[in-house]
Amino acid sequence: MLSLSDIQQIKNRFGIVGNNAALLRAIDIAHQVAPTDLSVLITGESGVGKEHFPKIIHAYSSRKHGPYFAVNCGAIPEGTIDSELFGHEKGSFTDAKSEHKGYFETADGGTLFLDEVGELPLSTQVRLLRVLETGEFLRVGASKPLKTNVRVVAATNMHLREAIARGRFREDLYYRLNTIPIQLPPLRERKDDIPLLFRKFASDFAERSNMPPIRLTPTAAEKIKEAYWPGNIRQLKNMAELISVMEQERDITPEILAAYLPQAEQYTPMVVNDSQASSFSDRELLLKFIFELRQELEQLKNTVQEMRAGYKHNDYIDDHERAIAKIAAPEQYNNTPANSEQPTVIMPHTHNAKHQQYQDIDSDEILSAEEIREELANKTIKDVERDMIELALRRNGNKRAATAKELGYSERTLYRKIKEYNIQ
Repeated sequence: MLSLSDIQQIKNRFGIVGNNAALLRAIDIAHQVAPTDLSVLITGESGVGKEHFPKIIHAYSSRKHGPYFAVNCGAIPEGTIDSELFGHEKGSFTDAKSEHKGYFETADGGTLFLDEVGELPLSTQVRLLRVLETGEFLRVGASKPLKTNVRVVAATNMHLREAIARGRFREDLYYRLNTIPIQLPPLRERKDDIPLLFRKFASDFAERSNMPPIRLTPTAAEKIKEAYWPGNIRQLKNMAELISVMEQERDITPEILAAYLPQAEQYTPMVVNDSQASSFSDRELLLKFIFELRQELEQLKNTVQEMRAGYKHNDYIDDHERAIAKIAAPEQYNNTPANSEQPTVIMPHTHNAKHQQYQDIDSDEILSAEEIREELANKTIKDVERDMIELALRRNGNKRAATAKELGYSERTLYRKIKEYNIQ
């Protein structure tokens, strides 16, 4: 058993915050198992910080000077997952123009972290079981097995026993992966850690954004402990950053906090499946959307005020005309012909007309941050996400690969959401 000072050193090294007994126990187990080559299965709800523990295991193992790779199994399309993990031979499929080394080959002598291992197709699970048992694997399209010496650490937010009962996960693979289990507690079981985490996230965001950090008042710090956190640490981090952006006041009272806290009745108990693999990245998208919207509105408001004050220089007006056009009519602005350097936007032809147009705009009518928040309060996360997907598709000419990249989704996740929201 590690001493508290040793555990604190590990926490500091890997950016782990909290003093919950179950969390400290998980750190201790990770440190103890690190020198061995036993497989480790890390379980816990989405957003509890599972990604830290494979790094602890690797750093304190004899493989610490070897390669370390983290692979999100849920983000790789089913048709290419075998090639990504095990490699392929030249000509093994249509686009295989050369041989390709997979992660098990490139991570030889090191550690391979398989995140969301429950998302692996059954055929890939068979291949993975063979590697774990014999150290051998076949590239796609190959007949000669290759050897590898890789330490596998897996993680999942899926209830694997339920997946086994439904025939979606192999029982023999489960027992092979689960040699050493590490269970991470959800945030609602770490109430005393919540204010500490909030303070860290607020401080980190303030430093990145060059702004004063927000602070919870003592009563707000007590109130935040009682909230329901289905998205766990990731959700708390997003909320801290959202408040940092939206609120001018730096001391956050219970009254301010109440507008942002999640309510337990809004959520069903967490049973994570493939349709929920990326559900808690939604708030990250919402934060990005609000932050960019606020920046654009501030730019527009400043532009209108400057125009009304009498700035009429041609270049100045042309530049800001495009900025306003982009905000007011993003569909027109982004519908740019391939052979054109400038967006196709219909605007007045004379500077006098332009200036008169801006004179008619009342800058007080532009939405404030508070009004944005009230408007968004009437929308669910799914409503906002649907709107963002539709806008991103239009910006990218309905090219799904480019849209997925912009939104931070895998293509498979984007396809699923387009179907879920019935987006045409």
